[in-house]
Amino acid sequence: MTTQASDLVDRLTTHKTLSVAPRAELEWLVANSQFRHYEVGTILAPKSGTASEMFTLLAGRIAVHFEHGTGRRHVMESRAGGVTGVLPFSRIGAPLGDAVVEEAAEALVLRRDQMPDLIRECPTITAACVHVMLDRARNFAATNWQDEKMVSLGRLAAGLAHELNNPASAAAGSARRLGGALVEMGDAAGALGRASLTDAQRTHVATFLGRCLGAGASGTPTAIERSDHEDRISTWLGSHGADTAPAPALAESGVSVEALDDLSAALGDGALDPALRWVAAACTARSLATDVERATGRISDLVASVKRFTYMDRSGVAQPTDLALGFRDTVSVLAAKARARSITVRLDVASDLPLVPGSTADLNQVWMNLIDNALDAAQPSGEVIVRAVCEKSVVVISVIDDGAGIPPALLDRIFDPFFTTKGVGEGTGLGLDIARRIVRMHEGQIEVESRPRKTEFRARIPVKPL
Repeated sequence: MTTQASDLVDRLTTHKTLSVAPRAELEWLVANSQFRHYEVGTILAPKSGTASEMFTLLAGRIAVHFEHGTGRRHVMESRAGGVTGVLPFSRIGAPLGDAVVEEAAEALVLRRDQMPDLIRECPTITAACVHVMLDRARNFAATNWQDEKMVSLGRLAAGLAHELNNPASAAAGSARRLGGALVEMGDAAGALGRASLTDAQRTHVATFLGRCLGAGASGTPTAIERSDHEDRISTWLGSHGADTAPAPALAESGVSVEALDDLSAALGDGALDPALRWVAAACTARSLATDVERATGRISDLVASVKRFTYMDRSGVAQPTDLALGFRDTVSVLAAKARARSITVRLDVASDLPLVPGSTADLNQVWMNLIDNALDAAQPSGEVIVRAVCEKSVVVISVIDDGAGIPPALLDRIFDPFFTTKGVGEGTGLGLDIARRIVRMHEGQIEVESRPRKTEFRARIPVKPL
C-alpha cells in the first residue's frame, strides 16, 4: 500500500460515519476509490445528469440545491465525515438537484457499478451507508412534508382572503348605510309624532309596516319586475302629493299599491308623507341589518370551514372522519379559484358514506391537493367532479377534471417528489407525493387514469371498525 493510501486509511479511522468499520474494509474502500480535490463552485452531479457515484467526504462541504416553488432552495448538505451521492441499495436514478461544492472538498469517489463489490466485501461500511440513507430519507420526507404544508397553507390563506373579502365588504357597506337609515328613521319618527295621530291611525301605520316587512317573503321578483313595481309606487306617491324618495325602499319591501290605498284612506294627506318616510326608513334599516347578518354569517361559516379543514384544535391521532364534510370544506376554501376560471365543482357524494378512521387534517390535505390540481388542469368554464362511494369495505374517492390530460410518458412520474408539469413558481412537485404518502398511511392507495377531456385520480380508503 502506498504512503498516500495508508494516509487515507488513517484519515478514515477518524471519519464520523465510517470509523466503525474494520481497517480491512477501509483499505478496500481506499483501494477501489478515486481520491479527488474539488474547488468551490464545482457541480458534482447536475440535476439533469445521472446519479452514478458515492462520495466519502474527507474535507469540505457539498450542498444540493433545487428549483423549488418560487426560487432556488437549499435541500440538503454533507460535510466532512459524511457520505453522500449514490449509496448501497439506493434506487435513486437522477439527482434531486444540483450537488454543488460550497467549501473546497476532498473525497473518495466510488462508482455505482462497484456497489455490488462494496456490499460483498465491506458489510460494516454498507450498514453505515444504509443508516445514512435512511436518515437522509427521513429528513428529506419530513422537510418536504412541512414545505408542502406551508404551500397548502398559502393556498388556503389566498382562498380564504378572496372568500372573506366579499361578505366583509358587504357587511361594512351595509353597516355604514344602516347608520344613515337610523338617522332618517329618527327624523321621520319626529315628523310623524308632530302629526298627532289617533290611536286608530297609529295602529294602521304599525299594520302597514308589518305588511311591508313581511311582503318580501312571498318570493323573489326579477329585476324588471322590481323596476316596474318601483315605477308604480313612485307614480302613486306623486299622485297623492307625497315625497317620491321612499319609493325604492317601499318597492324593495314588496308592499302593494292596494296597501298604500288603505293607509292613505286611514291617515289622510297630512300624515301620509311622514308615515311613509318612517316606514321606508324602517324597512331599509331592517333590510340592511339582514344584509349584515347574512354577510357575517357567511364569514362565520367560512371560518368554521377552515377550522374543520385544518382541525387546528384536534390532535393528530386517528379519529372518526367525515369525508363528505372534508370535501365540502375543501371546495369552500377553493371556491374563489373555481370562480376565477368559471369552473363548476360538482360534489357527487353518496349519502350513506361511512366514517373512516384517520387524521382528518391530513386527509383534507389530500383533497386540497387533488382538487386544486384538477382546477388547474380543467378547461376554462369546465367542470371538476368530486365523487365518493363505498364499495364493500372501501371508500373510493374520485377527483375528475375535463382538461387536456396527462401525457402517457409522464404518468409513471406523476407521483415522484419534485416532479411537476407546472411552470417555475406555480408548483412544488410535492403535492401528489405527499397525497400518496398520506393515503398509504391510512392503508389505502391512490392511482390515476388520464385521457383527453378526462383525468381521474382515485383514492381508496379502507373502512375499519372505529
